[in-house]
Amino acid sequence: MPPRPAPSRRADYAHFTPITTRWSDNDAYRHVNNVVYYGFFDTAVNQQLIAAGALDLERADRAGLVVETHCRYFAPVSFPDRVTVGLRLAQLGTSSLRYELAVFRNDDDEAAAEGHFVHVWVDRASNRPVPVPPEVRAAVEPLRRR
Repeated sequence: MPPRPAPSRRADYAHFTPITTRWSDNDAYRHVNNVVYYGFFDTAVNQQLIAAGALDLERADRAGLVVETHCRYFAPVSFPDRVTVGLRLAQLGTSSLRYELAVFRNDDDEAAAEGHFVHVWVDRASNRPVPVPPEVRAAVEPLRRR
């Protein structure tokens, strides 16, 4: 098995979303359950797109569907920790994009977890791939991996 990669650092990311953990995020082992991290990722990506004016959930005829996710864990997070999700763009294709994300606990500089999230843009009526909308391209271009 290859050596485990080191966690990334805050400086590796272009955009940050603060998220408050909740009591219900903890599992029986008293740390944030693994499935919650995917909610952190989803929140960070969509909040950035909405804030940039690139995503209108009510009127858009296109949607970004998640087709792939991955998460690697380095250190536990527990309620009442604060988390900050770092976001960067790794790839921008014709109809898809790949985000890389990291969850930072409190003021830690090293990621407690990191992963990726792939969106494929589709026509909402047909569910068939379409080009990434221009407003989404404009919103994510500044997030390119450093």
